[in-house]
Amino acid sequence: MEQPIIEINGLTKYYGRLKAVDNLHLTINKGEIFGLLGPNGAGKSTTILMLLGLTEPSSGEAHICGFNASRHPIPVKRKVGYMPDSVGFYNELTALENLTYMGRLNGIPEATVKALARDMLAEVGLESAMNKKTGTFSRGMKQRLGLADVLIKQPEIIILDEPTLGIDPAGVRDFLELIRQLSQQQGLTILLSSHHLHQVQQVCNRVGIFVGGQLLAEGNMQTLAAGLFRSAPYMVQVTLKTIQDPAALERALLQLPAIEKVVITGVLAEIYGQEDITPDIVRFFAGNGFDVTGVQKKTYGLDEIYQQYFENNLKENAFNEKSSGLFQRSFFGRFKKH
Repeated sequence: MEQPIIEINGLTKYYGRLKAVDNLHLTINKGEIFGLLGPNGAGKSTTILMLLGLTEPSSGEAHICGFNASRHPIPVKRKVGYMPDSVGFYNELTALENLTYMGRLNGIPEATVKALARDMLAEVGLESAMNKKTGTFSRGMKQRLGLADVLIKQPEIIILDEPTLGIDPAGVRDFLELIRQLSQQQGLTILLSSHHLHQVQQVCNRVGIFVGGQLLAEGNMQTLAAGLFRSAPYMVQVTLKTIQDPAALERALLQLPAIEKVVITGVLAEIYGQEDITPDIVRFFAGNGFDVTGVQKKTYGLDEIYQQYFENNLKENAFNEKSSGLFQRSFFGRFKKH
């Protein structure tokens, strides 16, 4: 089995008495797009700094491409391209001049650096703007230039910290599609840190839910949903023209195999079960003379998954704080999502 390209074991970081990252264990494989999802202050950026060897962990260790990030930060930096949430460039220089300069700083030979810079600008969709001064660029264009800046060193891993902040919706869509293409075409491993649930769900293969310095859960959407909603992971909504006897309908539906719960509100029946039996449900209604006006299978998205984990953690911490006499400190205020 191939060794993970990122391997984190027991990573912990204190700032004074504040535990910013708490005993993090995580593996990420080559070619994955992994999303670190959590509110501001959850510990995502601190984790990234430790992965880059820019801050020392209080305990634990992180290995990047086989190198210990704390003991061998220089080889790690050669393997990893990092783009912070706000990228700075020389505004009076053109995009090509900025990128050529950054290429030289990364040790790219003078004979090839300008041609490589042109290729990278074309790769991120800035070919027509390469001779424009960076000071005239929009936020979205600067983020694309930042991505070209990351790519010019030809890394194996790209770490993006809140890369879509301040970009308009169309720009976000294009930027995420660019990330997906880079991963698919070049086999790049991408670690994306964000508090935007929808964006993470759009592009990431797996997600880690980060709250209060802890990784509460990690996996793909199906794995996370199954862990949270294991009692009834499937739900089908059926809208009928009329329901004459809701109680009788509920009893009849509960006789079907794999159905755990039925909730009827007006003309809407919500049917929960252990497996997807949508065809059986449709046949039941059609066979019993009901006029069906709509059928919708519920899939749990990242919004429901994240909120469930967040609320569970909120309740657990509130209970612990109340028990220790510290309940007056607001947990939710410390991890407020912006």
